[in-house]
Amino acid sequence: MKRAVVLVSGGLDSATVLAIAEAEGFSPCALSFDYGQRHRAELVAAKEVVDARGAERHLVLPLDLRPIGGSALTDAAIDVPKDALAEGGSDIPVTYVPARNTLFLSIALGWAETLGAHDIFIGVNALDYSGYPDCRPAFIEAFEKLANVATKEGVEGRPFRIHAPLLHLTKTEIIRRGLELGVDYGLTRSCYDPQGDTACGHCDSCILRRRAFAELGMNDPIAYAEGV
Repeated sequence: MKRAVVLVSGGLDSATVLAIAEAEGFSPCALSFDYGQRHRAELVAAKEVVDARGAERHLVLPLDLRPIGGSALTDAAIDVPKDALAEGGSDIPVTYVPARNTLFLSIALGWAETLGAHDIFIGVNALDYSGYPDCRPAFIEAFEKLANVATKEGVEGRPFRIHAPLLHLTKTEIIRRGLELGVDYGLTRSCYDPQGDTACGHCDSCILRRRAFAELGMNDPIAYAEGV
């Protein structure tokens, strides 16, 4: 089986991508980041997701982005927006973490090169999302081009491919695909502003997730705050 590096945050999307990589015949090497995120419950979820699915290895890398700041996800002084979904809007919300996916993919690329892997999977989505620039097709295309001029493997004719299998799927379609592959969404955590293991139910991520499960006529298996 060919190796692939799979970015696994512990959220719904990345759990689905891990299952897709396996289904496509890859041996996943899971990569998660402890970047100082306020929703740290996702790191516990990432371990549970990887343990449940199985992976060749799981690397959790410390990469503290809090000193850089600029995001509600890394700065507790910035409130996470609630009940004001910015889906597809022109304004990029404060939950955007500056250059996060660029950093994550760069490190994934370095690890892939040392592993002899030429495939990297990431769970970005350009339909049901909050308008982040690093979740768009142009970003994925540009990074793949960069990967193949910035690495020994790439310039010697062994190119890398960046897989973004969720890029053009709705959240509902993502969940449906994951269920077909046996993903246990009860292990995942998607909330930007959780209280322990309880999701707030009002941030962008919660709204998109809850809406998708409702469209499927299903109850989301995770716990939400009382009254949500």
